[in-house]
Amino acid sequence: MSGTKNFQSAKLLVITAISVCFLLSCSTSKKVTKQAQTKEIAVKDISGQQQLSAEQLLNKAENSTVSDAPKLLIQASQQFIEQNSYSKALWLANQALPLTTQVQQRYQIAMIKAQVLHLMNEPSLAIKELKQAKAISANNKLSHQKKYFQLLADVQTIRGLAIASIEARLHAFSFIEHGSEEQNDQSVIIWKELEVLSQWQIQQLIKRAPPRIKGWQQLLSFAHRFGFQQTTFNRYLTQWQRSFPDHPANLVVEQLKVTTLAEDSLITNIAVILPLSGKQQAAGQSAQQGVLAAYNNNLKQKLHFIDSQSLDMSTLHVKFEELEIDHVIGPLLKPKVQEYLSQNTLTLPTLLLNLPNKTQLATHQIALSMRPEDQGVQAATTLSQRSYKQPIIFSHRDNVSKRIAQTFSKQWLKITGNKPGLFYFESGAAMQKQLKDSFDVSTSENRIQDLKRRIKQTIKTETRNRRDIDMIYLVGSTKATRLLKPYIDVNTSQFAEIIPIYASSRSHSDNSDKSDSRDLTGLVFTEMPWLLPSKQQNSQLKQLNKSLWPEKSDGLQRIFAMGFDSLSLIEKQQAMQQHPYVRHYGQTGVLKLNADNILTRSLLWGSYQKDQVIEVAMD
Repeated sequence: MSGTKNFQSAKLLVITAISVCFLLSCSTSKKVTKQAQTKEIAVKDISGQQQLSAEQLLNKAENSTVSDAPKLLIQASQQFIEQNSYSKALWLANQALPLTTQVQQRYQIAMIKAQVLHLMNEPSLAIKELKQAKAISANNKLSHQKKYFQLLADVQTIRGLAIASIEARLHAFSFIEHGSEEQNDQSVIIWKELEVLSQWQIQQLIKRAPPRIKGWQQLLSFAHRFGFQQTTFNRYLTQWQRSFPDHPANLVVEQLKVTTLAEDSLITNIAVILPLSGKQQAAGQSAQQGVLAAYNNNLKQKLHFIDSQSLDMSTLHVKFEELEIDHVIGPLLKPKVQEYLSQNTLTLPTLLLNLPNKTQLATHQIALSMRPEDQGVQAATTLSQRSYKQPIIFSHRDNVSKRIAQTFSKQWLKITGNKPGLFYFESGAAMQKQLKDSFDVSTSENRIQDLKRRIKQTIKTETRNRRDIDMIYLVGSTKATRLLKPYIDVNTSQFAEIIPIYASSRSHSDNSDKSDSRDLTGLVFTEMPWLLPSKQQNSQLKQLNKSLWPEKSDGLQRIFAMGFDSLSLIEKQQAMQQHPYVRHYGQTGVLKLNADNILTRSLLWGSYQKDQVIEVAMD
């Protein structure tokens, strides 16, 4: 009896779904384009046989058995997508879902919904359906097909998640027939996506181990390091071909071999515009020292230092003509950058040492970005891949810290769909109370006091912090970190697991003595190579710099590194603009030029270990 009842209920659902769909069809018939109407009347498959339209499939489903109806409704949903009737396709897929328990059909429905939501420009909803399809696949040992990875790549691209997008694209690429025209076309597209990734993004992609990544990885490494020297690059490309003779990137390699770089213009006289007087004189002198360290008495070039604080920008073009300037480094200060860009007569190749305010750079201008927010994106992306589910952010209330913390939070939300807790702290006595409140330690203490009042006996107690936190991202000055890190350690219950703490470069100081570092043991942070003992650090120059200016602040050290990198960057500027794969392995980071003519950095990771700081592999 119950079986008959279930059958009748299911049949009623089918009839209701079909009836409503027909009503929707009638109410929206005026909106259907001629192209869509044509598809509805005569849709043919690859073999040339005419397929049934969505409406014909619905008619067939109405007269079919309950077991056959879901398959027909799924096919009708797919046909509605072909007819650009996305709302109908989505509605019908939702109605078909409760009619089937078949794993394959439920997977198909999730894919249909994901495709429709993607076409309706709802990427956040589309990714949820793709996750549902992934769960069905994992739980039932179903294999994803090419369509799944193609759709996933497209959705992740819209969501702005480049690593996830190219990973999916590489999986889709593995389904294409080797040596086919499609493979050749797609290999070029994949290379275009790979060559614009930052160094830390590439390392994250490698960890995910998509198909044939070793060949792509090696090709990227050669392109990054040697792409601006074509003769040397070609030699390494030949070496790559010997190592990966069957890799689908061989077509890309052949194209790279015949790539020609525009002949570099001779750089003889370089103008360096810095604040060499006034309130920012120390910053200008640090940049100047960095430029001179890189210059190293190069007899082929001549440096002309110009004080931006006493400079009349409107006459600068005349000064450039008198000095026969070929290239410009600077200005350093943001107001002077804006003033420089407003001079339309200045058309020389220029490397700006600060970012302009919403001004589009000309083709002959590039800017070196030291934006603190960039490390928030790198940290959030890297740490989100380490199985942390409930991070919290502790940030000082100063503007720079807040910018990093908010960027980290937004990036974490974009990747995981979860928004981490964000707590701001003040310096001084209020810091410990704010930390206790965010850890719920204050609540635990209040419960203990209440319990003692009720029992009126001496009892042994231990405060407990909240247990849903599995990672802390700390953004604050070195001084604030040295105060806050011990507070975190003290306020973590002995019953709880140790909570890993990560930080921005603001928490690290190159000027700390060894005794100051013990309280920071275990803290992991992002940093530029110049301020972190590493393979990329110019250690010999660093030691010399330390001996000459032992009291130089961390901020001035960073400006020195920027000045040092700038001289090498002007020699690569033209190559970096022509070919996005060219990189500069500098003291400020691994630098790449983006589509807006802005140089962005990939930073290293360091860790305090007892009485020393060491480089650690995170990506």
